[in-house]
Amino acid sequence: MNFFSNLFLKDLAIDLGTANTLIYMKRKGIVLNEPSVVALRTNGRMKKQVLAVGTDAKKMLGKTPGNIIVIRPMRDGVIADFEAAEAMLKYFIRKVCNGMRLFKPRVVIAVPSGITWVEKRTVKEAAEQAGAREIFMVEEPMAAAIGAGLDITKPRCNMVVDIGGTTEVAVISLAGIVSAKSIRIAGDEMDTAIIRYVKRKYNFIIGENTAEMVKIVIGNAYPDLYDPETIEIKGRDIVSGIPRVLVIDSNEIREAILEQTHAIIRTVRAILERTPPELAADIVERGIVLTGGVALLKHLDKYLGEETGLPITVAGDPLSAVVMGSARCLGASDFSERL
Repeated sequence: MNFFSNLFLKDLAIDLGTANTLIYMKRKGIVLNEPSVVALRTNGRMKKQVLAVGTDAKKMLGKTPGNIIVIRPMRDGVIADFEAAEAMLKYFIRKVCNGMRLFKPRVVIAVPSGITWVEKRTVKEAAEQAGAREIFMVEEPMAAAIGAGLDITKPRCNMVVDIGGTTEVAVISLAGIVSAKSIRIAGDEMDTAIIRYVKRKYNFIIGENTAEMVKIVIGNAYPDLYDPETIEIKGRDIVSGIPRVLVIDSNEIREAILEQTHAIIRTVRAILERTPPELAADIVERGIVLTGGVALLKHLDKYLGEETGLPITVAGDPLSAVVMGSARCLGASDFSERL
């Protein structure tokens, strides 16, 4: 009986992120955290075959022959390639369910607050094709607030800034979103900005993985002007065409991603301007909570605090806040929407 009970309790919460996909299984916790990447092989008839998914696929980025392509099915928090997203979801769900196909799980998926109805339907169809029995959706800022441990049911304000595949800024009170704004500027755009900066300043080309690594290791929203961190990066010199090593520092990375950090600040200010006075008073007292992978960017909290004049707190585990919040929404219709 316990065996069959466990099979039917394989409810899942999924944070289908642009960079990484996290899956939480009821009674087991987070059972998967892998890159949202798919490698496809094309044959002579241009038919595509899934070669690798997740960690194995990411290792292939920028290293493939002509008949293999490596893609990110998610862009700006929504599905950009339906077939690849379906294949990725199917692989991940089967992996965490130990290949048991007879028992389809209920699934809660976190989606950006600015997602369109068409994009919602695309997510639903991909989850259905991947083997989900029922699909519920929860808005990412709501899930992030719950996952960060905020009590969203009380008549007081909680302000969340979730920066992952998109930047989600929301003011939440009484289990509802009072005001929110979603912009498709976040981690991926920072990586692209770093690639452009290095190319423009040094005539030097680096790949996506290198740009992401640089952002994680020395990325800094508020670096020390007199003692910056440095890192060696490997790439190709445009002029000579020869691979070489380049040294860059954290001040340069701050300059490279300045446009993206300013866009985040503008979005936060726009929401603050639309917040009712009584709730604004709560924000002055309680501050803003940062979640998402980009919340780990060094001194982003300090930079945001100086620009807004408000106290800023980084969630205890910003990377898993959305999936943990989604997990708490399993079966809670107050917070999630059934499709």
